[in-house]
Amino acid sequence: MKTTIELPKTVTATDRASMERQLDEAVDAALSQAMHEGRQGILVTQHDPVSFTVDLSDAVPFGLTREHRDW
Repeated sequence: MKTTIELPKTVTATDRASMERQLDEAVDAALSQAMHEGRQGILVTQHDPVSFTVDLSDAVPFGLTREHRDW
């Protein structure tokens, strides 16, 4: 059973493995919510080398995941 994650989800990595695991979990949660709502895509924003935000976005078409660097 998957745990519900509130969006937006902020991920702060301490190492690469942790970053990948946390991002995968956040994107999976966003995908589940996006499939339920059927109108937004997923936006992964990198704020600096170790922090990210995962959220649903009207700027991303449904069914797509986009990455954005904000630094």
